[in-house]
Amino acid sequence: MTDSKTDKAKGTANKASGKVKEAAGKATGSTKTEANGKAQQAKGELQKGKGEAKEQLKKK
Repeated sequence: MTDSKTDKAKGTANKASGKVKEAAGKATGSTKTEANGKAQQAKGELQKGKGEAKEQLKKK
């Protein structure tokens, strides 16, 4: 099981990569790349939330 800081960092990285992919998809007209970018951003948001939840559980 990964620790909360790792999950939060991976989530932030996925969100950033997803934004780049989404922008690249829009710039090139590739709806597939744009959709992949949006999906990666969502994955990053979930990952970051998982890390934050783990952090809250440790505090209790």
